Amino acid sequence: MEKIPGPPLTWVKSSASGGGNCVEVAASCEALHVRDSKIPAGSVLTFPAHSWQAFISGLR
Repeated sequence: MEKIPGPPLTWVKSSASGGGNCVEVAASCEALHVRDSKIPAGSVLTFPAHSWQAFISGLR
């Protein structure tokens, strides 16, 4: 697994999460990171901030 450069990330799980099937997100200056909350040492998906914003805008 590749390490994410920079300061440590603060991971947040949705307050609406339930049943153990959750993802956690962490924001950095340039990207949004997503991981499986059950496997915190597992793979992390990283999306550039502009791509994530476009995705969220498309949902609205």
